[in-house]
Parts: sequence; structure tokens; C-alpha cells
Amino acid sequence: MEQSPGTSYETIRNDMSYTLGAAAKATGKSKTTIQRAIKSGRLSATRNDAGFYTIDPSELHRVFPPVSSNRSLHPDTEQSVPPSETVLRRELEALREERERERQQLQAMISDVQQERDHWRQQATYLLESKHERRKASWFTQLWRRTP
Repeated sequence: MEQSPGTSYETIRNDMSYTLGAAAKATGKSKTTIQRAIKSGRLSATRNDAGFYTIDPSELHRVFPPVSSNRSLHPDTEQSVPPSETVLRRELEALREERERERQQLQAMISDVQQERDHWRQQATYLLESKHERRKASWFTQLWRRTP
């Protein structure tokens, strides 16, 4: 192929590349995370003359998705939940379930006790009424026996 004057077959380099810090901000990750990905080979990057990493945006976002604009404005507000908080939430949920089971058991026990109470109340009422009627009859019978 002939080369026309003024053209070059060298690769045209994109001046739009990320530094390590800019890549961290663009992805919401730490600089250490980006650097580990480079060292492990998951993310390719080159070093410039000053020794700093330059990372192509498409390569960066292949490995790490870009962060939304709201999050990039407030990098301190991390949306992920720490593992200790997740464990605490699970324990809290287990305690809530246990409390609900115990509440249902107590409600069932209260219902049983109320039914037994009502049964004993009816039985006591019946016994008192029958005893009272027997007393009336026996007193009347005693009086009747004296008069003849």
C-alpha cells in the first residue's frame, strides 16, 4: 500500500484516558481495587513516561461499570451493606420470627385457659344452684315433718 503524503499508519492514540484516581472516581472503586485489577491482568493499562497508569475508558468499563452521576457526586455514601450489618439483620429477623411464634403460642394458651375458666365457671354455677335447691327442699321437708 502506498502511503499518501501526510498520513501515517501508526496507531492513533486516544488522549482520553483515565489516570488511576480518575478511573477510581469513574467506577466508584478505590484506587487500590483498580491497581489490583491491573496487576492481576483483569484490566489492561499502560504506564506513561512519568510512570503513572493510563487506562482506556472502554477497557476500564469492560471490567468495572461506570458509576451513576449521583454517586460520583457523593462517593462517601456507599450503597452496599457491610457484612456485619447483614449478619445483624439476619439475627434480627430470626428474633422477630421467634417472637411471633411465641406470641401465637401465648395467644393459643390464653384461649385455652379462657375456655377452661368458662367451663369451670359453668360447673361451679350448676353445683351452687343445685345445692341451693337441695337446701330449700330439705328445709321445707324438715318443716313438713315437724307439723304432723
